[in-house]
Amino acid sequence: MYIINDYPLAVFFCFITMLCWGSWANTQKLAEGNWRFELFYWDYVLGIVLLSLVFGLTLGSIGEGGRPFLEDLGQADLSSYWNALAGGVVFNLANILIVAAISVSGMAVAFPVGIGLALVLGVLINYISEQKGDPILLFMGVALVTVAIVLDAMAYKKNSKDKAKDVSKGLKLALIGGVLMSFFYFLVQQSMSLNFLSPEVGRFTPYSAVFVFALGILLSNFLFNTILMKKPVDGAPVSYKDYFAGNFKVHLVGILGGAIWCVGMAFSIIASEQAGPAISYGLGQGATMVAAFWGVFVWKEFKGASTSTQTMLKSMFACFIVGIIIIIYAGI
Repeated sequence: MYIINDYPLAVFFCFITMLCWGSWANTQKLAEGNWRFELFYWDYVLGIVLLSLVFGLTLGSIGEGGRPFLEDLGQADLSSYWNALAGGVVFNLANILIVAAISVSGMAVAFPVGIGLALVLGVLINYISEQKGDPILLFMGVALVTVAIVLDAMAYKKNSKDKAKDVSKGLKLALIGGVLMSFFYFLVQQSMSLNFLSPEVGRFTPYSAVFVFALGILLSNFLFNTILMKKPVDGAPVSYKDYFAGNFKVHLVGILGGAIWCVGMAFSIIASEQAGPAISYGLGQGATMVAAFWGVFVWKEFKGASTSTQTMLKSMFACFIVGIIIIIYAGI
């Protein structure tokens, strides 16, 4: 299988993760205006599963190091399967809860609570699991990225003309979603050997871990997204009949979104041996600022914003850039 052998390349892979995790949501904007998130989400999940399988059968099956993808799936023990599947289930529930929180209370409430909590707790949990990197520099960088997320939320709040519908409900959803989101990466790592060249018997290597994780998302989606379709946070209920009524183009856009996200997940996991899980996860969660970049410079969400809002945005990007540089240096 393909293995990264040095830290600089691992950091580059983490940057690809950041770009992918911060960009996949653009595909939802490209979907038709009447295509609901609950319907889009099915194609998004399918895209994750399909690309994880493609990665396994290609990059996961070439070269002399490690174990080939199919052989690796066959030798893994039950606990490895449970951890990777649980990672998918936890991620899926967290993702849906944070999206629901944004819908209920607005981005200004849900982002700093849900994503900020997921970043801080996730880095802490993954660092305790595998203590790789300078902890002082790592958490200094994470603190600055968290400040950037808060500034992003404040800018959205200041620029928005809509009042939050239910702040308390949104806060609860974001808190639960953020805590859950902080655990999914750790669970996937627990299913893996962090020696990719000579992996431990019974543990997964990166490609099989990501594939089983994707299956966990798909299986849990039959429960979580079905409930969301029947009892949506916003709008009327939708059905599976509505999903199959979608045209090929709109389904393809959703699958593309999932594939983009899966590239990020796979690259992060592949990089985790050299960079360490905490740094891989921390850099990947900088995706929030990539999403902000799309909003500011491509979708023009802050066009005509006040001078104070523009100052917040500049401060946000400054904190983000410095924070990311510090996180990178933590691994050197």
